[in-house]
Amino acid sequence: MTLDDLAQQIGEWLRGTGEHADIVISSRIRLARNLEGIPFPHWATKPQRAQVRARVIEAVQASRFLKGSLILEMKGMTETDRLLLLERHLISRELMSGSSEKAVIVSDREIISIMVNEEDHLRLQVLQSGFNLPEAWTLLAQVSDELEKNLRYAFLPDWGYLTACPTNVGTGLRASCMLHLPCLVMTKQVSRVLHAVTRLGLAVRGFYGEGTEATGNFFQLSNQVTLGISEEETLDNLGRLIRQVVEQEEAARRALLAQSKDALEDRIWRAYGTLKSAHLITSGETVNLLSLVRLGVDLGLISGVERGMVNRLFIQTQPAHLQKLEGRPLTPSERDSRRARLLRESL
Repeated sequence: MTLDDLAQQIGEWLRGTGEHADIVISSRIRLARNLEGIPFPHWATKPQRAQVRARVIEAVQASRFLKGSLILEMKGMTETDRLLLLERHLISRELMSGSSEKAVIVSDREIISIMVNEEDHLRLQVLQSGFNLPEAWTLLAQVSDELEKNLRYAFLPDWGYLTACPTNVGTGLRASCMLHLPCLVMTKQVSRVLHAVTRLGLAVRGFYGEGTEATGNFFQLSNQVTLGISEEETLDNLGRLIRQVVEQEEAARRALLAQSKDALEDRIWRAYGTLKSAHLITSGETVNLLSLVRLGVDLGLISGVERGMVNRLFIQTQPAHLQKLEGRPLTPSERDSRRARLLRESL
């Protein structure tokens, strides 16, 4: 597998399968880990960060879970390639601005990935389709335990795993689900619902995580507490609150179908018609219109279009993916034209 292959394939988390896949796009669990005896990346010297990268790559190459993974060093990588990894939720903005000692490791189906020398020495991630936190945690725990056979993690009995940011000390676990909540947005209930879950300890972010706003009616909900609570308790609490939000969105969908079906269908079909016929379209307009088309597919109002294909278009219509698909850099106006052509061909 090469970086170019990523632009062509559908990541496992985009398949649109799993429990509550009509509302929960994906489930992600991330672990922060650091190597014992080496300063955190922001305080480590260049040789120390290089040592971390070498040791992690060696451990990965001995892993049965990560056999055949793509290992990419950030040094020398083009801006487009870095942006492509960000668009696929495989790296953070911090790693995207990486130095020569930063790297990312991606498994063949993009389920498992590891950022090296980001804020912590390792950020291990499992990303799966649908509402699937327990299975994602089981897999990530196995990967972490296997790597620990060759990497000694920084750990203290009273504090747990030591991390660069105090908010991650303890389990070092961040679990999140990406939710599609168009009907809560349409009925103007989304602020009330999300305010309630933030009061109960969840963080709410946009499509690309921390520091991003919600676009396309996508909201990422994650835990905030990692100290003094077990991994299982974290996942139970998050799972319970996610189910409550899912139930609220389902109720909003039923209400709109019962009370305003004609108006809802009109919005959905207008979005579908625009995407099928436009010759120039921006990424922002595309995301918002695809959100309506996805709702139409999930409600059974649009037939002949698969949810997984709509999910793929959310990613492949982003700037770096368009340039990878075209095989050359594109100006903003050229991207708008290429994006429209991809949408017409797909729909």
